[in-house]
Amino acid sequence: MKIRKVLVSQPKPTSEKSPYYDIAEKYGVKIDFRPFIKVESLTAKEFRQQKVSILDHTAVVFTSRHAIDHFFNLCTELRVTIPETMKYFCVTEAIALYIQKYVQYRKRKIFFGSTGKFDDLLPAIVKHKNEKYLVPMSDVHNDDIKNLLDKSKIQHTEVVMYRTVSNDFKPDEEFDYDMLVFFSPAGVTSLKKNFPNFEQKDIKIGTFGSTTAQAVRDAGLRLDLEAPSVQAPSMTAALDMFIRENNKEK
Repeated sequence: MKIRKVLVSQPKPTSEKSPYYDIAEKYGVKIDFRPFIKVESLTAKEFRQQKVSILDHTAVVFTSRHAIDHFFNLCTELRVTIPETMKYFCVTEAIALYIQKYVQYRKRKIFFGSTGKFDDLLPAIVKHKNEKYLVPMSDVHNDDIKNLLDKSKIQHTEVVMYRTVSNDFKPDEEFDYDMLVFFSPAGVTSLKKNFPNFEQKDIKIGTFGSTTAQAVRDAGLRLDLEAPSVQAPSMTAALDMFIRENNKEK
C-alpha cells in the first residue's frame, strides 16, 4: 500500500524550511503534525506533598524549556518570589536564553553546557559546589543526573514539577493515516489509550530512538521503520528513504 498520509506525533515545525515539508512535496504525501502527549504542571497541592522548599536552594538545574516553564509557573502559583541571587545551570545555551522569558538574563548567574549532555554541564556545577541545587523533573525520569551529582558530592534535591499525559483525540477527529511516527514510549501508550481497538493492518509505524521502538514491540505492534541508523541519522532522513522505497511502482 502506498503511503499518502502520515501522522507525525510532534508539534508542527515552526520553520517553513523543515525537511518534513520537502518530503511532502517530493513524494506528494500529506504530513499532519499532532502530538499524542502533552506536558502539564503539577498542582500546587501535589507539589507541596513532596515537602520540598524552593527557597532552601540557591541554584536550579534546567534540562529543558518544559522544566523552565513549569518551574516558574509553579513558583507563581505557590507565590514564591525567586531571589535575584538564584543561579541557573542549563544543559544548552538555547535553554539558558529561554530563561529571559521569566527573569533578566545576567551572565554572572546563568551557566550552560555546549553539547546538551549533562556530563558537559557538570564541571560548571562542580565549580560552584557550595550551592544547593534544585533539579525540576518530569514524573518519568531516570537517576542519571542524581547519580552524577551524588558522585561529585553536590548538595541537590530532585523534585517532580511536571508530568507527561495523553493528548486525547476528540470524537470528531479523523484518524485515517497510512503511517504513524512516534518519538517516545508515552506516544505509543497514548495511541493504545485513545484507540483501544486499534488494528494495525497495513498502517506503517516508524519510531525514533530505541526505547520508543521497544514500546511499539511491547504493545504487540509491527515496527516498519526504526531510526536513527547509520544511513539515516534523523527521522526525516529515515522517512524520506522509507517513503521512496515503499512508494516505488511495484
